[in-house]
Amino acid sequence: MIKELKGWHVLAIFCTGFAIIISVNLTMAFQAVSTFPGLETKNSYMVSQVFDEEREAQEALGWDVRLETNGDMLALYIDDDIGPVVPTLKAATLGRATHVGEDMIPLFRHDGTRFVATIPELAPGNWNLRLAAVAPDGTDFRQRVVLRVRQ
Repeated sequence: MIKELKGWHVLAIFCTGFAIIISVNLTMAFQAVSTFPGLETKNSYMVSQVFDEEREAQEALGWDVRLETNGDMLALYIDDDIGPVVPTLKAATLGRATHVGEDMIPLFRHDGTRFVATIPELAPGNWNLRLAAVAPDGTDFRQRVVLRVRQ
């Protein structure tokens, strides 16, 4: 026996479908906001006033910064035209670009040519090291170094 499709059936199907869509959208929006605060600086106007000067000073250092990982070892290389540079590391945070849930603070030590740290093995994908350092001449250095971990 086939039941007749009535108007209230169609309304119930329509409302249920939209309820599912709205609840999924709200869940995704909540997750996006709660996992990535989006705050880079407390006062962006003040930071923008000195941005060009700081960038020029940083570029004048001529540093080449790169990361490598091998299992649980993270290596940070900072070189200039002459060779390895040993700045004072003020802060270093390794994490994903899209959320802070996997952020970690590697404890770097200098081994003569590079900075090394022991970390948990990284999952495949893009990782960022947000680095803040001070050059031997006192110049502040900040850079986001991208690390691509392959499977």
